[in-house]
Amino acid sequence: MINRVTQQTIQRTALTNLQRNLTSMSTLQGKLSSGKELQRPSDDPSGVGRAMAMRADQAAAIQAQRNAADGVAWLAQIDTALQSSIAALRSARTLTVQGANSGSMGQTSRDAIATELDGIRDTLLDLANTNVNGRLVFAGTSSDGVAFDDGTGTTPYDWHGVAGAGVMRRLGPDATVRVDADGQAAFGVGANSVFQLIDDIAADLRAGVEVSGRLGEIDTHMNSMLSTIADVGIRYKQVTDTQKSLELTVQNFTSSISGIEDIDLAQTILELQMQEVAYQGALGATARVLQPTLMDFLR
Repeated sequence: MINRVTQQTIQRTALTNLQRNLTSMSTLQGKLSSGKELQRPSDDPSGVGRAMAMRADQAAAIQAQRNAADGVAWLAQIDTALQSSIAALRSARTLTVQGANSGSMGQTSRDAIATELDGIRDTLLDLANTNVNGRLVFAGTSSDGVAFDDGTGTTPYDWHGVAGAGVMRRLGPDATVRVDADGQAAFGVGANSVFQLIDDIAADLRAGVEVSGRLGEIDTHMNSMLSTIADVGIRYKQVTDTQKSLELTVQNFTSSISGIEDIDLAQTILELQMQEVAYQGALGATARVLQPTLMDFLR
């Protein structure tokens, strides 16, 4: 059986083919202008699903990067404060040794050393109240204005931290790190604080009391600070190592998402040029088939 081919059939077929070519050109032009292979979910549902899952994981890794950067800022500030505190305490020890040499030192010199010790105590107190963005690094989750009171109130050198409540930063689904330091472990509290010790040494010097027995107490506080700074150093290394790992993770996710979504520029340009040639050829062929005027039809 022979199907009858009419002029209308030819026109309909030619126009359908032209529309198909135009649609292909439009799709390629959209990809080229956006740089993306996936214009809508229906283009590749599986690819879109994988890209969305990777973007979620990438967002989590980026947030972990921010947490790590914040943790580094906290731990670096704590390290600086403790290093400065240890240096100040060494100066206090040296002054105490000088003050203990009562045989060759008059009371005026002892009073001068006591005044220097007062300045060191104030320095230590300032360092113990160090903050990062308004948050006290030696007082855990406390929202008070200071980590330690000064020596003038009803509770001299009282610690305002919350025992056992550290400031945590999440570095991964199952990884967290503490980014503050225990102020009472580093500086002591109240009558057992390093601040009170400096006050007592200064008072002894002004009263003419022998202070050589205080050297062991200074060493004890110094060891506490050294122990705290060692713990901070371990956590600092953990956070910085995680930072490097997270940087690579984010880069890998970016590369993987690009492999799914982004076009091959050279290949897309080549396909568009080929489609344009095909479209121009289709226009020429259609122009011969479709008679545009009555005279051409009668010819």
